[in-house]
Amino acid sequence: MNVYEFWRAILEQNEDAIRDYFHEDACVNWHCTNEHFSVDEFIIANCEYPGSWDGEVERVEKVNDLLITVTHVYPKDRTASFHVVSFIKVIGDKIAAIDEYWADDGSAPQWRLDKHIGKRIIK
Repeated sequence: MNVYEFWRAILEQNEDAIRDYFHEDACVNWHCTNEHFSVDEFIIANCEYPGSWDGEVERVEKVNDLLITVTHVYPKDRTASFHVVSFIKVIGDKIAAIDEYWADDGSAPQWRLDKHIGKRIIK
């Protein structure tokens, strides 16, 4: 399975292409919002989400049948920014399950800024 092409299908909200990556009985968990989706529900959540999206896969790790991705996702107008960590279980070149963790990108909280600890990763 080409995880870069999978993410491209997600970002383009291409229902048919997304469906082709999954086993029929696969499931997706979005832990940050406590949601469990069937493949059909996952496609609705992605393809009916408003706006036009873009992004880039920043990191991929493979451990046996598990692909781990870190992806930067943002609307094309760059009004928001998110990072998602995905644990993608692949069986026979198709996705059997995904566990995802989405986070809004933003500044450190004020209390840490006030302590002058940490440095910016990207300047």
